[in-house]
Amino acid sequence: MALPPKVYTWLCGLFASLGSIIFGYDLGVIAGVLPAPDFQRVMGSRFNNPNLQGLIVSIFVLGCFFGMIPVAYAADYFGRRITIQIGAAVYMLGGALQTGAQNMDMMLAGRFFAGFGVGIMSDLAPLYQAEIAHPSIRGRLTTLQQFMLGIGAFTASWVTYGCSAGLKGHPAQWRLPLGIQIIPALPLITFILLLPESPRWLAEKGRMEEAQATLARLHANGNIDDPFVVSQVKDIQADIHRAKDIGEASWSELFTVPSNFRRLALGYILQFSVQMTGVSAIQYYSTTIFTTMGFSSTRILLFQSINSIIALIGEAACVMWIDATGRRGPMIVGNVVSGLSFVVGAILMARWPGTVNNTWVFNFFFSACIGPLSWAYPAEIYSTRTRAKATAITSSASWISNFFIAQVTPPAFTGIGWRYYLVFAICGHTNALFIWAFYPETTGRRLEEMDALFENAPVFVGGTPYAKRGDYRAAERELRQGTFRPGDLTERAPHTHDEEDGKASTEKIE
Repeated sequence: MALPPKVYTWLCGLFASLGSIIFGYDLGVIAGVLPAPDFQRVMGSRFNNPNLQGLIVSIFVLGCFFGMIPVAYAADYFGRRITIQIGAAVYMLGGALQTGAQNMDMMLAGRFFAGFGVGIMSDLAPLYQAEIAHPSIRGRLTTLQQFMLGIGAFTASWVTYGCSAGLKGHPAQWRLPLGIQIIPALPLITFILLLPESPRWLAEKGRMEEAQATLARLHANGNIDDPFVVSQVKDIQADIHRAKDIGEASWSELFTVPSNFRRLALGYILQFSVQMTGVSAIQYYSTTIFTTMGFSSTRILLFQSINSIIALIGEAACVMWIDATGRRGPMIVGNVVSGLSFVVGAILMARWPGTVNNTWVFNFFFSACIGPLSWAYPAEIYSTRTRAKATAITSSASWISNFFIAQVTPPAFTGIGWRYYLVFAICGHTNALFIWAFYPETTGRRLEEMDALFENAPVFVGGTPYAKRGDYRAAERELRQGTFRPGDLTERAPHTHDEEDGKASTEKIE
């Protein structure tokens, strides 16, 4: 019996996000590797240099950053699936170098290549998910990126905890956790080509019949005459015809076309702002933070493992509810709470040094409201012709800010202690204010509708209809009924919680 279309599409998106498990695992595993005595011995005397210790951590995201421009060209030329496959192959090279590292240089090279591959996969996964999704579950697919990242971090925390408790002092204490990171890349590189290609990429390349067949495979059990498929084809064709008047997609149009530059700026600022919540400082240096409180390394890894469970719960909640709750509200609430958690943390650390741990509250709200949407929102606001290039630039903001925080956090904690928390306390609240003021709501809209949305919405959207959460099933209903207007912005009333919509958060994917 054939799977219901939404289930099949969701499973395709889930498989594509395997690269995010790798991302989360690699981010989490390094905190458990650095304290291993044999790791420090193999790294030699250079490990005692604080800057090189920071570089072991941060060169991973530097590799992610350098992967951004190549991914834009590859995704547009080879397609979304093959580019994900290339990223997995580069990552496996980096993972092998780390696992077999005999010195600091080999370790740094492995971290860089692993980051390069992860940068490709993490940029492409939400883009691919957005392009294959039904409008009503697009949020659930694109936020899988952070959920799978959470699974990777969860796995890394328990693997490093187990290896630290059972293999302490042995080379396997750090080589085994680093070797395990290669495993999720194997099915991804082997089976990704069995998934359907992005129908929007196929249409952009002039392969309209393949695009129609792929849409039917994704959304109608192969029936190319299904009204939903026919409407999507018309919508995509209209978008392509408009693009022909502009000409070949270029980098320059991201900066010279006002609505494109607006979206680019919003995506870049959003990705940068995520790191300014303090998530990287906690993620990379939680071991250092807990050590100042007098906990043993094994106990610290246990705390991290518990933290990963909390993050996973938050990420699962986001996947389940994000289409019903909209994009703006969760991002605003999450940033306010994350800022407040650092306010409380700074006060308590100043008054009672070494006695507070506010990471769990922060971690839940970050995972439920901020992290997933930092990938989902940019992936859905661009047109097909500019999406790969635009998300490459916006994703680079995440990596460069991540690298910056990873480098400045050790000396900041050493130099100003608890006052460093105030930076994140302030940024959390300014992030929330900026999102409220300038980010239009995108829930319930077709991808082909985004050009019109950002052309028509005022720059300041706070308090306007463009900030209101609409019916997240409206676009899908219009496509099925054939009542949409290709290329036009459909005005929709705010979401109302009638008897049918009251079931939104628990609606099955079918």
